[in-house]
Amino acid sequence: MRASRLMSILLLLQNRGRLTAEELAAHFEVSVRTIYRDIDQLSAAEVPVYADRGPGGGFQLLDGYRTKLTGLSPSEAETLFIAGLPGPAAEMGLADALATAQLKLTAALPESARANARRLSARFHLDPVDWFRSAASARLLPAIATAVWGETCIDVQYLRAKTDTPVARRLQPLGLVLKAGIWYVVAQSGASAAGENLRTYRVSNILDLRSTGERFTRPKDFDLVRFWTASSRAYEIGIYRGTAQLRVSKRGLARLEILGAMVHQAAQDSAEPEKSGGWTRVTIPIESIEHAAVDMLKLGGDAEVLKPVALRRRVAKTAREVADLNA
Repeated sequence: MRASRLMSILLLLQNRGRLTAEELAAHFEVSVRTIYRDIDQLSAAEVPVYADRGPGGGFQLLDGYRTKLTGLSPSEAETLFIAGLPGPAAEMGLADALATAQLKLTAALPESARANARRLSARFHLDPVDWFRSAASARLLPAIATAVWGETCIDVQYLRAKTDTPVARRLQPLGLVLKAGIWYVVAQSGASAAGENLRTYRVSNILDLRSTGERFTRPKDFDLVRFWTASSRAYEIGIYRGTAQLRVSKRGLARLEILGAMVHQAAQDSAEPEKSGGWTRVTIPIESIEHAAVDMLKLGGDAEVLKPVALRRRVAKTAREVADLNA
């Protein structure tokens, strides 16, 4: 455990520069005294780490010192191999860079770890696209990735949901997210102040793109993972604007899972089995009457809509139209 911490301290100092004993102690959840002992160990191993005293001081490595790629445990090396996704890398124009990086990593590993890494990559494959779907178009993804990395503004023509007319937007792209085979770019739009007017844009809906060459200042406190987690959760909750009461068969109760995890969980939480017949009454969230009607038809004869009446009528009307069309 201590050897692993020593290596981690070395890498932190190499990547972040000067760090105080208190910062290192908080990072590794150990005492400041333990950190001082670790620094002494690194110095004894001839690692050029030195301390600056007084306010603003801390530990840092001698300028120009870099550790070689050593000390990777077998599990760490295997994790790096499985994390290199060829599909997304190719979409971003990084397929060659990924292949070269994996070759360099393989060459730097000892033979035992090299064999394990090869075995892992030959036995595990991650396919992020859902069944019966293909990955959304990512034609402009390399250009967007370049703008994200270079912190430059882009002018785009964006096709908004439920519209046929594209709108013009000037974006300050802050990050890219791959969700279920679909790429999204998180960006500030217009001349908004730092951190304001953050929105998520589906890359496949960007019809055209032009780099302006204009630089923008990335918000210092922006955290892509935190923003995506919060916004996606808010989207999932906010999209449901009403509820519906259903009567479902045993099979229908299980099939509610196809409508999403939140719907399925709501059904499980509200389930009230009827005394006879094997049917159950549940209450689920719905987005709108139109969307819910389509969802109810997916359940076929395993679900009866009780409330709202408007949804019950819409399902019946659509079912009659389908029956007449296929009579």
